[in-house]
Order: sequence, then C-alpha cells, then structure tokens
Amino acid sequence: MASRMECEFFLVRYVPDTVKNEFVNIGVLLREAGRAESTRVRFTRDWSRVRCLDPDADTAMLEAMETEIAERLKLGEHDFKPVLQVMEDTLSNSLQLTEPRGCLAENLSAEMEQLMRMYVETVRERVIRPRTGRAAIAATMREEFERANVWDLMRKRISASQYTRVGDPLKIDCGYRPNGIIRMFQAISLEGDLEAAKVLAFSSSGLREGVQRLEGASLELTAIVEPLREMEDETAAVERYRFGVETMERESIRVLTVSDLERVAQTARRELNL
Repeated sequence: MASRMECEFFLVRYVPDTVKNEFVNIGVLLREAGRAESTRVRFTRDWSRVRCLDPDADTAMLEAMETEIAERLKLGEHDFKPVLQVMEDTLSNSLQLTEPRGCLAENLSAEMEQLMRMYVETVRERVIRPRTGRAAIAATMREEFERANVWDLMRKRISASQYTRVGDPLKIDCGYRPNGIIRMFQAISLEGDLEAAKVLAFSSSGLREGVQRLEGASLELTAIVEPLREMEDETAAVERYRFGVETMERESIRVLTVSDLERVAQTARRELNL
C-alpha cells in the first residue's frame, strides 16, 4: 500500500449566537504536517444548513471569506492567527476554528474531499430542491470558472462604490483584467428580480467612467442570465424577459446566458495564460 502523509485539519464553524454555542461546520483548512505552506481551504457550496440555523445569515459574505482566506494563504500568511483575526473582525466571532486534528492522506485533494463529506456536507437523504433564480446562475458561473481553474485568480464581490460614489451598495460578482480591459460578470435573473437588471443598467455608465479614471482601462460588463424558456400563455413573462435584456443592452452591457459560460470561462483561461 502506498505510504500516506501525515496531515492536520481544522474545521471552520459558523456560530451565529456565541451564547447558545450552536454551530454548523461550513469548511475545512487542511495542510501537510510541518508544511504550513501546503495549507488549503474549502467552504461548503450548500448553505441550507446555515440558513436553517440562521435564516438571516449573509452567505455571500461567508463565500467571500473563503476567497479572502485563500488569498492570504497564497500570499504566505500561513499562521492561522491573522487569518482567524480576519474572520473575527469581519463576522464578529461568528466564524471559529477548531483545534487541529490529525489524519493520514494519500494526497491533499482526495483528503479534502473526504473531510468535506465527513464533517461539512449533509449526508442524510433529503429532498433536493433545485437552485433557482440568481442563486442558480451565480453558482453555475462559479462552477464553470472553477472548472477552468481561473476562479481563484479573479476578483469577487467587487464594490461598485470604489468606482462610482461612496454609499453605492452594488457589488459585482466577479471579474479579471487580461490587459488594458477589465471584464466583470454579474448574475441577473430575468425571471426573478427584473429590478436587478435596471440597477445594473443604471450603474454601468458610472462604473465605466470610474474604471477608466482609476485604473486606466476600459470596462466590459457582462450580465449572465437564464435562457428564455418556452412559455405557453405567459406572454407577460416573455415581455419582461425581453425588456430586461434590452434595458441592459441599451447601456452596452453584454448579455449572455448560462449556456455561454463554458466558452466565457475558457476565454478567461486563455487570457490569464493558463
């Protein structure tokens, strides 16, 4: 049998009420024993257990924390104390790390999958509710970029306020800069929240001006939407969908559907020289 490496792992827990001390495991930090630079982080993709414990949980912020931790580890911050401090400062002690536990692994990737199944992901049988609306589009977008190995190289939850004005609440899902252009992508559900399409259209001009002023680059803004489904006797729904597309395209926003994401991700892979 192939020799196994000694590893240690930490569970990341979401604790919305520190007095009650009720928690949900949401992620894993894993590293080879004695090799802090090998540390990897993974958070869950299914936030249903978190929402059961805390219906008001900011899952977008939790996802952003995974990216923040991964970037800090990539920059060489392998001491978990500053990483833990980031979590505490951002989420007021709602994220906690367990004490390290030992394990033996053939490789870190396989062990991470095993630990996620054992400690984080739901194992009981349950009714699988398909993701819908913006959440489904955003999840598919992330999956395609991850499949192309570019997700970790992209900026996430980009604050529009840095380009427009203080107080602007809009956050763009992700983006990257391949040269003299910045590409940004936003998940928009035209079957769900048509107001989001109008907000993005309204903000696009200010975003472009701010990107040019601050970064000396042009902005290509892309909205990722669901495909227009066959809708018998749903003329109003079709008209709303087309209104959303036309509203964004009128402001020079490129509108693509989730079926285009594989091509978009492969373009990102080429432009990022992977």
